Amino acid sequence: LKIFAPIAILAWAVLVPVHWTNHTLELAKQLENVTASDIDKLSVSNIPLYSKRFATHIVMAYAFTIWTCYMLMKEYEIIANMRLQFVASEARRPDQFTVLVRNVPPDPDETVSELVEHFFLVNHPDHYLTHQVVCNANKLADLVDKRKKLQNWLDYYQLKYSRNNSQIRPMVKLGCLGLCGQKVDAIEHYMAEVDKTSKEIAEERENVVKDQKSIMPASFVSFKTRWAAAVCAQTTQTRNPTEWLTEWAPEPRDVFWPNLAVPYVSLTIRRLAMSVAFFFLTFFFIIPIAFVQSLATIEGIEKVAPFLSVIIEHGFIKSVITGLLSGLVLKLFLIFLPSILMTMSKFEGFTAISLLERRSASRYYIFNLVNVFLANVIAGAAIPQTIGVAIPMKATFFITYIMVDGWAGIAGEILMLKPLIIYHLKNAFLVKTEKDREEAMDPGSIGFNTGEPQIQLYFLLGLVYAPVTPMLLPFILVFFALAYIVYRHQIINVYNQEYESAAAFWPDVHGRIITALIISQLLLMGLLVTKRAALAAPFIIALPVITIGFHRFCKGRYEPAFVRYPLQEAMMKDTLERAKEPNLNLKGYLQDAYIHPVFKGGDNDDDDDSVLGKLEGEVIIVPTKRQSRRNTPAPSRISGESSPSLAVINGKEV
Repeated sequence: LKIFAPIAILAWAVLVPVHWTNHTLELAKQLENVTASDIDKLSVSNIPLYSKRFATHIVMAYAFTIWTCYMLMKEYEIIANMRLQFVASEARRPDQFTVLVRNVPPDPDETVSELVEHFFLVNHPDHYLTHQVVCNANKLADLVDKRKKLQNWLDYYQLKYSRNNSQIRPMVKLGCLGLCGQKVDAIEHYMAEVDKTSKEIAEERENVVKDQKSIMPASFVSFKTRWAAAVCAQTTQTRNPTEWLTEWAPEPRDVFWPNLAVPYVSLTIRRLAMSVAFFFLTFFFIIPIAFVQSLATIEGIEKVAPFLSVIIEHGFIKSVITGLLSGLVLKLFLIFLPSILMTMSKFEGFTAISLLERRSASRYYIFNLVNVFLANVIAGAAIPQTIGVAIPMKATFFITYIMVDGWAGIAGEILMLKPLIIYHLKNAFLVKTEKDREEAMDPGSIGFNTGEPQIQLYFLLGLVYAPVTPMLLPFILVFFALAYIVYRHQIINVYNQEYESAAAFWPDVHGRIITALIISQLLLMGLLVTKRAALAAPFIIALPVITIGFHRFCKGRYEPAFVRYPLQEAMMKDTLERAKEPNLNLKGYLQDAYIHPVFKGGDNDDDDDSVLGKLEGEVIIVPTKRQSRRNTPAPSRISGESSPSLAVINGKEV
């Protein structure tokens, strides 16, 4: 809103009169199958070739760029300061003292645990505190999940039997999906299965602990001070830069435990493979979209199904097809995309849920840029001479898309349509106990990997069409106003917080807005060339250069606050902590923080409640209107982990 409200006012005050006061659509009339509407009269299509009025668009492009860059710089500065203030005032957390060490070199004479301890006692003798090696417990985690499901079925049948006045014991079939096979007593069957799985869990737990092949060449290493952890995480440990690699450890609830078992040497191959797969997914996805979009027009439907001509020529149906169908079809094609991109990110081996969402968000934005924007604008302008009309003529489609995807999406967000439908489906087919119902009602997290790229697409549309078709800007403003109100409410009162990023995603957001700004400048340059305003186009060349220079300035000035932890801040927090708590038992606080959840009672049914109880001892809960027992912040759905409080640790030892 801060960016687009002044841009919209300026565009409507200057560009709309410039467009409207022309009385010709010569270019549109010369092209075959091109019709002019009232919206076209408010766009650059209404300006004739060789017109001197294009100087206005150049001036406005500079004004829009300067204002956008100014607001981005102010926001970057504000968010960077807020991040540093938050980090300075943040409560004690295990990840502040811990680094993740990967690619530990093998040693025939020492185990990984002994090697890690020896290395850090030698190289960090005054600061090393403790460590926790990483185990490949994926099989054990699968067994724990299996036991939870079996226990859930057992609880369901026991509850069903207790409510059955006829005292008829429930039966279950052992065949496929319980539809065929031998009938057995359900309670006895699931009790036996639970006992059997519990024994398998105990055996697998022993195997993981004793078998050195289950120990991965990685470890969570904790230090006595934040300062020491910052030094270790932000420096190279050995002469060989490929060994003893250190990075900040995610907070325990942010850890994606399955990927810790991925060998570090395979990460490069995995990420290269996923990059190639994403390339083909992005560019080959255009084919089905283009095919279905061609059928989503009146001409396409009449060609495929001539017998529907009488129906679709009706006034109301015709307006729905021309106005909504194309945008709706595109929206339906994108439903399964976030799940596909998240699966690809998991395969790449990222060790934190926040990193998974950042990578998925980045690819989702690229996909939208290519398939939603460029495929609809550039594909319709295969001949360079038609670019000048293709961009403004596509404004109608994007206005429709904003209403179908943006406005309707915000309405669906406040109504929680998707979670509501999923809940009723689960309640009808999957819910067996109250615990199942509570899990089905869980709204989850806000989903940075899906929401942020969609919002970035509207930034792109607004910046591209601001100098071309200002008619689109009011729709953008309405979307951002609704999004601000709705998402603010949802974050405070509805969604759970899976992790604390402290605004670490802002550099990505800033970079995408800069990308959108550069794309808008290049497209405006191409439009002026096709409008025979070649003498005016060179004045636009300076804009991308200025924008890239501005981005490099912000990257050097503000981004270090998001990727580095200042040693001064770390020392200040350590000094204050020593003054306030001189007898702090930090080792007791950290020694169990990064143990895999399956070794911390993760197979107990009350695990979520115990984790929440620990969390409430450390974090101040923001009062909300949420009725669920799951308050913000909550443990991650994937890791099942949260940061334990010092009070809980000390209470155990006492």
